[in-house]
Amino acid sequence: MATDAELTPTGYIQHHLQNLTLSVGEGGFWTLHLDTLITAVIMGLIIVVAFWLGTRKATAGVPGKWQAFVEILLEFVDRQARDTYHGSSKLVTPIAITLFFWILMMNLLKMVPADFIARPLELLGVGYWKPVPTADVNATLGLSISVFFLTLFFALRAKGVGGLSHEFLTAPFGKWMMPFNLLINIVEWVSKPISLAMRLFGNMFGGEIVFLLIWVLGGAGLLGALAGGLFGLGWMLFHILVIPLQAFIFMMLSIVYLSLAEDTH
Repeated sequence: MATDAELTPTGYIQHHLQNLTLSVGEGGFWTLHLDTLITAVIMGLIIVVAFWLGTRKATAGVPGKWQAFVEILLEFVDRQARDTYHGSSKLVTPIAITLFFWILMMNLLKMVPADFIARPLELLGVGYWKPVPTADVNATLGLSISVFFLTLFFALRAKGVGGLSHEFLTAPFGKWMMPFNLLINIVEWVSKPISLAMRLFGNMFGGEIVFLLIWVLGGAGLLGALAGGLFGLGWMLFHILVIPLQAFIFMMLSIVYLSLAEDTH
């Protein structure tokens, strides 16, 4: 719950950056970020229901406004996936659609002031609630690790265990440099999900801090409120571009990794 320390700007920001957690196992070995998990699931369900409503009465004739809008969105992602991925798998477009729209929905929560979500929950006894899942590194790492295992699956499907092992040991410097090849390939494969996660997390977390700073400025009298409103509007307009862009970059890099996994070096 809120304390007197949170009346200070530092305490206020720290309060809104703290997750609602649940410790599992002996000694709290496994800590779940409940707000991240619950919000991510809710955002995923919202986009599923929204798309279902747009397609449940789909017609080949003149579509309704929502059906047309959903078709435009799906065709856009499908076109990007087809232009980037050069393999034969039919899973790539569904993967791209899931990643892009799920991340987009989670990012969009950044446009809602933190107090609009946290304060009503505090009245219900929930002390902490970090509203943007992608501002939690656990969420972005979860997404990127999923992409990593999909990349591994695509590579094994295309090359087999023997082919992938041979590539790890012989590319890019040939069989006489096996230790160096193995080291380079391990670093390359491990760095992909880490950079994928950190790029999304860094942009969303940094944006969240700036929003909180502007919100704090808005509470510093009339002049602060005017400055906070002006800066807040500018930062919000900037994030109208950042929010879909980060979802798009995550999706496109994931497709590139899946495509590269099937290429033979």
